[in-house]
Amino acid sequence: MLGNFAFTNPTKLYFGEDSLSYLNEELPKYGKNIQLVYGGGSIKKTGIYDKVTAILKANGKAIFEDGGVMPNPTVEKLYEGVLIARENKVDFILAVGGGSCCDYAKAVSISVNCKEDPWEKYYLKFEDVDADTKIIPVGCVLTMVGTGSEMNGGAVITNHESKLKIGHIFGERVFPKFAVLNPTFTYSLPKYQMVSGFYDILNHICEQYFSGEDDNTSDYLMEGLMRSLIHSSRIAIKEPENYEARSNIMWTATWALNTLVAMGKTTDWMVHMLGQAVGAHTDATHGMTLSAVSLPYYRHIMPYGLLKFKRFAENVWNINPTGKSDKEVAKAGLDAMEAWMKEIGVVMNIKELGVTEEMLDDLVKSTLVMEGGYKVLTPEEIKVIFKESL
Repeated sequence: MLGNFAFTNPTKLYFGEDSLSYLNEELPKYGKNIQLVYGGGSIKKTGIYDKVTAILKANGKAIFEDGGVMPNPTVEKLYEGVLIARENKVDFILAVGGGSCCDYAKAVSISVNCKEDPWEKYYLKFEDVDADTKIIPVGCVLTMVGTGSEMNGGAVITNHESKLKIGHIFGERVFPKFAVLNPTFTYSLPKYQMVSGFYDILNHICEQYFSGEDDNTSDYLMEGLMRSLIHSSRIAIKEPENYEARSNIMWTATWALNTLVAMGKTTDWMVHMLGQAVGAHTDATHGMTLSAVSLPYYRHIMPYGLLKFKRFAENVWNINPTGKSDKEVAKAGLDAMEAWMKEIGVVMNIKELGVTEEMLDDLVKSTLVMEGGYKVLTPEEIKVIFKESL
């Protein structure tokens, strides 16, 4: 492994069918006023809302509801959440939902006491939280897997007016204090959301895997995580309530993006930049924006990281290299990934998400360029990739 790094992850995880009961251990550590963050209301239909609020009330907490968090949380919603927190002198934010709820809760937590416009400070200037800024602690009860937001400092916010969807990775002070992971809470997800999460997980791993050429322990860990995900996803498609498969997927999602496998890596993240540009213009489901642009991007950069793509083919997709050139092996690996994507039913082109050829120049303008992968893209290359994604 190359370079120097420091690793820490302060989030405590509670995993399993009885994990929600551990809220009783965590809640007494925080003040009385709780901002309860959730999405469109599905947690009320499933009964999770009643379970969570019962525990909050049993612990003597005052609940201030902050529902309606959308799949791509907007800057307007962020300002609304900040107002709720300020007016009610919130002591703790509890997010119950998927990655969008967790992201949003963290964004609110750092913005409540920010003296500037948080969008300007954190998402345009990419400044970190000032050392003297009080951050409201956050906890997560996960109902959808994919983002890994329950165990990292990331928070993605969308600004429709400026057509930007931007993620900021904050330091350990912003990490959730704890996360509750009950695989059965994911059973009720519609198939579209479930498979979107599956691809989000795979791509989080790929974004970190496709960088560097050294013999890196992180790459071995990622290959194992990808193999586990591929295996379990096939079972979950046929048996959505298979606990073993869903629990393995939930655990893989967390480890895919809790910063561990990024150690010693430069990491890429260009697929996310392309996908987030699509999301900013269409409000499409995040995982599907990634699946729609991934293959054209990876086929474009494959020649620049050929040996890693060859390794990916052999160690993740079991491609036999006998009698094949390195390029042929690498191509076969991406073909195998494409076949799996079609098998689980993710979106394969951006046209299906509402993108037209007339939008391509604006998509290019909305795409941030990253430098950690095998090829730093030019605007012209970005447009070609979007065109091939149609």
